[in-house]
Amino acid sequence: MARAPRSPRRLEIDLPDLEPFGDAGLEQAGEYDALELRDLDLSGQDGRDARFLECGVYACRLDETRLRGARFADCVLADLQGVAPDLAETSWLDVVVSDPRLAAVQAFGADLRRVAVRGGKVDYLNLRGATLQDVRFEGCVLREVDFAEATLVDVSFDGCQLVEPDFSRARLERVDLSGADLRAPKGVTSLAGATIAQSQLYDLAPAFAAQLGLTVLEGR
Repeated sequence: MARAPRSPRRLEIDLPDLEPFGDAGLEQAGEYDALELRDLDLSGQDGRDARFLECGVYACRLDETRLRGARFADCVLADLQGVAPDLAETSWLDVVVSDPRLAAVQAFGADLRRVAVRGGKVDYLNLRGATLQDVRFEGCVLREVDFAEATLVDVSFDGCQLVEPDFSRARLERVDLSGADLRAPKGVTSLAGATIAQSQLYDLAPAFAAQLGLTVLEGR
């Protein structure tokens, strides 16, 4: 009997004493160290190529916030809300994201390493061409995530709803989908390297048949 892959380690971030961010707003290529950003409306602000080190970001709005190319390391992000934030080509190292409520997130080309996403709901997350390594999704609702051409290594989806994800041309290595409620995935022919539960195989059979061009006769 096949064994389940190793789950990514549970990540905990121990932040230092944080200074309040204030109300100056984000700056392009800004340097933010050991700061607390709490209850701020960052909508429409431009923080492209900024660096966040040992920061806590709590209950902030990110409607159309521009953070392309930003770097996050040893950070905690909790209760973020917003539509259409630009997180493309960002890098994430040792980051915990808790209870986000986000939609239409552009994160293509992002690099996520040792990241945990816990709870919350994200709709229309574009991770096309991204790299995810040692990433753990826990109890999330993820709708229409685009993993096309992405690389996923040591990634798990524990207790998640994963609705209409697209794995087209993705590369998977030790990806554990067995704990997810996996619904109507696309690109199932690219799921080599993933682990699924036996019950999921039955549910995925129609998708495998359709994407392989098989005709299935009823009653035979």
